[in-house]
Formats: sequence, C-alpha cells, structure tokens
Amino acid sequence: MKNHIAQIKEELGSKLSEVKASEGLKILESSFKKSLKELFAEMKALGAEDKREAGQLINDLKNEFEARFEVIRQKLAQGADVETELDLSIASPAFVRGKIHPLIRVGKMMEDVYKEMGFSIAYGPEIELDKFNYEMLNMPYYHPARDMQDTFYLEYPNILLRSHTSCVQVRYMLEHKPPFMIISPGVVYRVDEIDPQHTPCFYQVEGLVVGDGINLANLKWAMTESVKRIFGESLKVRFSPCYYPYTEPSAAVDMSCIMCGGKGCRTCKGTGWMRVAGAGMVHPNVFEGVGYSRETAGFAFGWGLNRLPMLYFKIAEMRKLFENELTLWEQL
Repeated sequence: MKNHIAQIKEELGSKLSEVKASEGLKILESSFKKSLKELFAEMKALGAEDKREAGQLINDLKNEFEARFEVIRQKLAQGADVETELDLSIASPAFVRGKIHPLIRVGKMMEDVYKEMGFSIAYGPEIELDKFNYEMLNMPYYHPARDMQDTFYLEYPNILLRSHTSCVQVRYMLEHKPPFMIISPGVVYRVDEIDPQHTPCFYQVEGLVVGDGINLANLKWAMTESVKRIFGESLKVRFSPCYYPYTEPSAAVDMSCIMCGGKGCRTCKGTGWMRVAGAGMVHPNVFEGVGYSRETAGFAFGWGLNRLPMLYFKIAEMRKLFENELTLWEQL
C-alpha cells in the first residue's frame, strides 16, 4: 500500500510539473480523483492498524496535491508560464452537414401536397382563448368532449395553451368569407402521459374547405389523395364512423399498415390498419357561431403530425423524435 501511494505521488508530481494549460490541469485532476478512489477501495481489505496508517497517508497525499493544484490553477488564471496549445498546422476536421428533423421533413411534404391541391396556409397563436379553442367549436363549458382534449390553463378558465389548431380555423372564418381552402399546421398541447405513442406537446396539421356544393365525396377524395401522395399509391384508405363535436357526420381515417402492408402485425395490433386522421363535415353550430348561414357547406380534417414520421421512416417510438439520437438521424 505504501509503495502504491509513493508511486502515485511520484508520477503525479512529474506530470504536474509539465502542466502548461488549464485543460491539462483538469485532465490531471480527474485522473488523481480516480486514483484516490482506487486507494480507498484497496484500503478496505487491510487490517485495523494498517487501515489507520494507510488512511493517514492517503489523506496527506490528497491534501498535498489539492494545494498544489490550486497554486497552479491560480498561476494559469493570471496567465503566468502558460504556453498556447493552439497548433495552426493541424488540419481542420471535415465539415459535417446536418439534416432536417424528420418531423419538419414530413410537415413540409404535407404542406407541399396541400399547396398543390390549392390550399393556403393559416397560422394562429399557441396561447389561446377558451372561446376559440372550445366554445365556438361546439364545446361549451359543460361539454364532456372537453375531457378528451384537456389542456394547460394559464389563467383558468379563459386563457390556455391550445389543444388543437381548429381554433385557427375559427379565427380565419371570422375574418374571411367563403369560398376558401386552408390548412393550419402548428404545435398543440394536451395533458397526455409520455409513452411510445403520446407526448404532451405535439404537432397537428388541420384543414378546412368551405364553399358551394362541398360534400362528403370531396372530403373522401382529399383525404385519400393526401395519403397516396405522401405514402404511396399502393396504400388503401378507409373511413369509419367517429365522433367529433365540431363536425357532423364525422369519420376516422385509416390507412393500410405501412409496416406489414395490411397483413396484420404488432404495430397495427393485427388489424392491418392504422388510424392517421379525423375528418367530417363542419357542424352547422360552428358556421352559425362565426356568422355564416347554417346552410353553409364545408369539411374539416386533422392529422396528428408526430405519428406520420413514425410511419414514413418506420420509427418504433414517438419519443425518439425528441431524443437527439444522432445514429437515428444518420439512418434517415
């Protein structure tokens, strides 16, 4: 034990005399702390008398070099006896160009698809009023559907973080008259537990089409065409009855599982289908609330954008989109 301590003291003293920069001192201090841990671990195997003697030697070593570290640290801070470690002859590392985040890539793809169809893009605030987020979307304060979209309140009960971008559609209709076709992408917030499929902050792309003669056939074409343009012509799309308070009738939009081709797998829970969006004909109460006639025709739809990169790039968990895992980005 004595020999080991003496050896560490000699090696450390030799290296300490060669320190010329603060970075080298940090490396040496880290190495010294590691050596101390090893000595204390070794001391546990000694007898009581030898342990007492070894403990004193280790503490002396610790106190001596901590004092010497501090002296050199002060000298380096004052710029004394410091030699630069900058070597201008060393070649610079190769420039590595970054990549666009999968969420942004798929989001831009969706925007391009809808622009080609003739849609405009509308934006709105993330901090929203209850009036626009719920009440004018056919969800008064007592409506049970609010529980499904519970959100974060900044000043209860009137100011909150929006739970969907449908409130952008309300704001747009208050300022514009039909006909129009818009999408409203953006961040939304809900009180969801973090798991492989959910996060409390996520992205949506919602759409609204209002004009004479708009019907379910137009809605079906728009959603089917969107899926095929993004994921490929071979995918099938189906619509099934669903409930949304701001559309009537409403439909859930499923596409054949991109992982198994519709055969059934763990990802689609053996059904061969994956839910990707919700849609429906805008409820007359919504039109009436913004000053339109109840006879106005239009449809709306909404995509959970976070799920689409998972399907497009075949990523197993939604959480990986936010973990800055470089090896994952390099594969995409």
